[in-house]
Amino acid sequence: MLRRNFLKLSVAGTAAAMFSNLTYAAGAFALVQQPDAAWANVNDQWVKMTRSGTGFIYQDIRVDIKSGADSKSVYIQSPKAELMGVRLTWKNKVKSFSKVLGDHWERTYADMGWKSVDAKVKNPWYVLINDGTNTAAFGVKTGCSTICWWGVSEDELALTIDTHSGAGGVKLGDRKLHAADIITTSSRAGENAYATDHRFCKMMCPKPRLPKQPVYGINDWYVAYGKNSYQTIKDQTAAMAQFVTNAANKPFSLIDDGWQQPDDFSIANEKFKDMHKMGEEIKGLGMRPGLWTRPLIARKDDSKTLLSPKIKGRDQTDELILDPTIPENIERVKRNIRLYKQWGYEMVKHDFSTWDIFGRWGFQMKDTMTAPGWTFQDQTKTNAEIINNLYQAIRGAAGDMYIIGCNTMSHLSAGVFELNRIGDDTSGREWERTKKYGVNTLGFRLPQHNAFYAADGDCVGLTKDVPWEKNRQWLQLLSESGSPLFISAELDILDADKKAAIKTAFAHAARVQPTGEPLDWMTNPLPAKWKLNNREVNFKWD
Repeated sequence: MLRRNFLKLSVAGTAAAMFSNLTYAAGAFALVQQPDAAWANVNDQWVKMTRSGTGFIYQDIRVDIKSGADSKSVYIQSPKAELMGVRLTWKNKVKSFSKVLGDHWERTYADMGWKSVDAKVKNPWYVLINDGTNTAAFGVKTGCSTICWWGVSEDELALTIDTHSGAGGVKLGDRKLHAADIITTSSRAGENAYATDHRFCKMMCPKPRLPKQPVYGINDWYVAYGKNSYQTIKDQTAAMAQFVTNAANKPFSLIDDGWQQPDDFSIANEKFKDMHKMGEEIKGLGMRPGLWTRPLIARKDDSKTLLSPKIKGRDQTDELILDPTIPENIERVKRNIRLYKQWGYEMVKHDFSTWDIFGRWGFQMKDTMTAPGWTFQDQTKTNAEIINNLYQAIRGAAGDMYIIGCNTMSHLSAGVFELNRIGDDTSGREWERTKKYGVNTLGFRLPQHNAFYAADGDCVGLTKDVPWEKNRQWLQLLSESGSPLFISAELDILDADKKAAIKTAFAHAARVQPTGEPLDWMTNPLPAKWKLNNREVNFKWD
């Protein structure tokens, strides 16, 4: 590459120097240089590949890296070997005082934040590196066919492209896999790390699927915790509808877990009986009906041939899981989603799919994505391709219904679902849980809002068990951040002060607002200083 083609930055510093060493200008975009080395993972062993043309080879395994207009595309061939992954590395110098911010596989678990350089840490999907002044960003475009993560050490940047199918390697056969599109940027003059993060998210997801209007409303989970009924939903909806002031953007009343038969999400239980009637009741009370579902749960009478293999750590005594690689199971998922639309629901929240596929939560995916020793019935697709197929099936069946992914792979949800639950559960019982899982999540994933999807930081559990002086702040942050707002409220505690606060929060959440910005996120894992609607707001979380 000629010296004149290297990207020149007007600012000096670790991140700026690192960026200019690893990238070069290509029209309006920067592209990463060709990797310095590559490895392939076969039989759980990493073997070094040999450079060949625009890529690398090892026996009959080939990795090609092609330059596009705004990204470097990675293509993989492995006609015989069951390939578990590919790793690309770039030599580089990163100062020890630099800070690193990665993403998460699915939801966050109170563990996001700017951290010291650590080669052992996996940074899912993308990574930002900041030297105190400048920010460099490296990632893969959303919707990729592999699960990717970045490693940062003081002398190397590494991208691992995971091609597992279940816990085994993928059998590609004669197929060439378009594995990922690598994309990069650096901070512009006068642009802080938060703005760079948000802009980079837009670059990774050029075609997000977003709600037509801001989404807000109620969800019964943190009041009922599954002990709901036709009457409780009717009472909740009627009471909370009194606080709505924006008739042009009606709120949602989302019915969470508890409406269905234990193992059949196409049949209402005796507490609800008629879900079409329930939806019409919600509409008559001035809200839009929404419904929670778990797409991969199996019926107790299902043939064992339809079930996903048993995974160590995932109990399958009470809950049987459908194998998502079997077309018959995907058709069942689609039928259920279409059924909810026929019932008149305007939003569906689908949950547990990452747990049901891998048998692990995101915070457990440190060494491997899943326990060893199993594969799906169809081993010719990567885990990411299997997930993409499930998500596209849900999307296609939903039509114009809004879809919220919960416990979904974030980078694979982007551009497919209108909303995504970006963190683990908040609480109607413990303020500490809401503080950690809510505030931390919103602080570090809000840059994805309206770039990947509408980023749902989860509910305000407005109950007698959570101090109002704390919940009032969480309610304000959600309602003024521009992100979705859902409230779970115990009706008998709603005094005049709380009613007025809910009415104000609904009014904010119903309109388009600037996306909030955590001003102290570089140093505080629970950001307390925020820019909301162009003013600084200070919160006291403790």
